[in-house]
Amino acid sequence: MRRKKDMYINYGNSYRRGRRGRRRGSFRAIKIILTVMLAIAVGLAVFFIIKSQIDFTGLEKKKNDYSSNSEGDKALDGLVVDDTDMETEVVPTAEPTVTPEAEEGEEVTQVIERAPVKAKGIYVTSAKANSEDFARLIDIADTTEINAMVIDVKGDTGKIAYHMDSPLAKEINATTNVISDMEGLVKALKEKDIYLIARIVAFKDPYAAEQKHEWAIKNKDGSLYRDNNGECWVNPYNHEVWDYLIEVSTKAAEIGFDEIQFDYIRFSTGKGIAEADFGEESETKSKEDIIIEFTKYAYEKLKPLGVFVAADVYGTIISSSIDAGLVGQNYVEMAKYLDYICPMIYPSHFGEGNYGIEHPDLEPLLIVRKVLNASKEKLEEIPEGEHRAIVRPWLQDFTASWIKHYMVYGGEEVRAQIDGVYEAGYDEWLLWNASTNYSVEGLLQE
Repeated sequence: MRRKKDMYINYGNSYRRGRRGRRRGSFRAIKIILTVMLAIAVGLAVFFIIKSQIDFTGLEKKKNDYSSNSEGDKALDGLVVDDTDMETEVVPTAEPTVTPEAEEGEEVTQVIERAPVKAKGIYVTSAKANSEDFARLIDIADTTEINAMVIDVKGDTGKIAYHMDSPLAKEINATTNVISDMEGLVKALKEKDIYLIARIVAFKDPYAAEQKHEWAIKNKDGSLYRDNNGECWVNPYNHEVWDYLIEVSTKAAEIGFDEIQFDYIRFSTGKGIAEADFGEESETKSKEDIIIEFTKYAYEKLKPLGVFVAADVYGTIISSSIDAGLVGQNYVEMAKYLDYICPMIYPSHFGEGNYGIEHPDLEPLLIVRKVLNASKEKLEEIPEGEHRAIVRPWLQDFTASWIKHYMVYGGEEVRAQIDGVYEAGYDEWLLWNASTNYSVEGLLQE
């Protein structure tokens, strides 16, 4: 076998043998020997001088390379990832940097790891975020364990909370001035270390459906489908709707939101929906299929922007395949293409007898713990080592007086649910109150 040449040795030189001359006297032999030894000594001296210069140049280059990276190293100092009961995801930053090793004129993107935040958050309406009362919500974040806010960017009406620079939103005149300076608001909240989640209502969009009928769910006769409240929905099978949602989400990410959270990422369950016409694609793909496809599409489009991607889902789909099929939400499959999956496990939303509990609304800790234990078992269907979303449930901070067996919810009931989250082995949660009147007494003081 031919021996591989060492890259640091020059094998190109060969040494020729001269003819053997006649024997000279011993003096001449000694002279030759001395000459050869002197030549060797000079050669070695030159070799070491050159080598020392090369080593010094390389050392200086390394020092310069290290110096050019020092600011980036400082920015990462003290960045600790607590991965207890959660899966840490590597997310590229929105502004790529250039590595020192890049050739002249060539840019190389450097991926920087970002640690997820263990969010304990509250929902904030866009109107409240632009009111004097917003100071009260900021004070909750300043004085309690709350460290995150879910703020309406595209709400239930389909309108966008600020004058977003979105061509599609402008085309249908969907932007508003409810929040007069969204960029300033985002900047101010981030200075307070509040983790910011942009709530993007997906397929419940009566405004867009009215403006662009080709985006809307239709009845068999071609008229617009309307739910029990008379509101239209956009069609989840329509890929132009997908692009609109991604454009809106992208613009929210660009101004500094840390996370995009899709709500109503599902089908309507209103009267007459079973007879609706969703188009040709619905003949070969189920509701679950298309919601999974959109989730994957959104994740792949948004993740490179440096934001986390989340989705709100019904809590009942965890254990009910019937509910999953009706709304099109497959808990396990969606979790494969999300950073966070947020089941709405409000005790009032579970029927009597669910999970063996006679009146779930009266047992907030028990129902939350049981549902999340079921969640953990369900997500174990995803093989170890494959991507799995972190579970961050929505909890109830309101009184469901419309159900038969209910109780008034306050600080004690909120704390019971939070304890249920922890007992199930999860450590993140969000509180929902449509009026943003939160039970502060149920929160730990900072």
